[in-house]
Amino acid sequence: IRMKKHLITASYVSKEMYRLGDEARDRELIFMGEMGLDPGIDHMSAMQKINEIKGKGGKLTAFRSYTGGLIAPESDNNPWHYKFTWNPRNVVLAGQGTAQYLENGKFKYIPYNRLFQDYRTIDIPGLGEYEVYANRDSLLYRDVYGLSGIPNILRGTIRGKGFCDAWNALIKIGLTDGSYPILDCERLTYHEWMEAYVSSSAPGSVKERIASLIDENVFSDVMKKLEWLGLFRKKKINLAHATPALILENLLLEKWKLQPQDKDMILMQHEFEYKLDGKYHLLYSTLVMKGNDGDDTAMSRLVGLPMGVFVKLVMEGRITSKGVNIPVMQEVYDPVLEELKDYGVVFTEREVIL
Repeated sequence: IRMKKHLITASYVSKEMYRLGDEARDRELIFMGEMGLDPGIDHMSAMQKINEIKGKGGKLTAFRSYTGGLIAPESDNNPWHYKFTWNPRNVVLAGQGTAQYLENGKFKYIPYNRLFQDYRTIDIPGLGEYEVYANRDSLLYRDVYGLSGIPNILRGTIRGKGFCDAWNALIKIGLTDGSYPILDCERLTYHEWMEAYVSSSAPGSVKERIASLIDENVFSDVMKKLEWLGLFRKKKINLAHATPALILENLLLEKWKLQPQDKDMILMQHEFEYKLDGKYHLLYSTLVMKGNDGDDTAMSRLVGLPMGVFVKLVMEGRITSKGVNIPVMQEVYDPVLEELKDYGVVFTEREVIL
């Protein structure tokens, strides 16, 4: 504001930033936040379809929106069906806090200790089944989207099949906790670290005791995923004063690293349930985009392109909304989504009568 410059960012808009809205508007400044992928493309594609449904007289009864940054099937070569395509720290700490959403007009809550066991499955056309766990606050955009009276709303994160049960096991053991350091961890092996979480008097190997702790058969798919990570190796951790979450993150950085030849994949799927002319409809709107390699990723493209297109619109004088905003206005989402089609950002739709 002091420099009298516009601001366009993919980051979430904080309460503090919203408080600058009047001042920015008075100075004819455009502060556009949440202009990336999620948040960003999710807002724009959802708002466009919500207003389209309302425009033809439909009444929305449910809105669900899911996004995931994953690995493309042709580069999927590990049992977790996952590699890092964005901030590893955010992945490790994902879901910490209680998730809230609306179901049949009632508020629902899922605490962190149940978040990855209370997942749902969705179908992505041409790719098959994926898992979804609930985001922390699905109610945040209810009013912004013009859905204040809707009885069902859920936002979630997409993961590959089997991911949630295995991540739930890491939570049960205590490996995602970032609140305390593991003493002398630089001297410990991963095997010794795992041994620290189970009773010394219990029978069986460390692996068998961990399996018992998380209620799994030692030969289960979940245990195979933990073993693949190297949690039972007699290899030194080599980190000092590290929390369990930091040790886990450091291990995952090695195991889930995106290789130069790897292709990532972005999935986004909206579900709109609405009533029109006495019939109930369910509309699926799905985006699938793959990267070219480990540098030219779909994640980087879909976070950066919306900002680039919007900056062009600002330079052309086509944006009149001043102050602090997110991209839920038609003068923003229509031209941005239209130009994004030139870069392969295209949603496919399928609709069924319920």
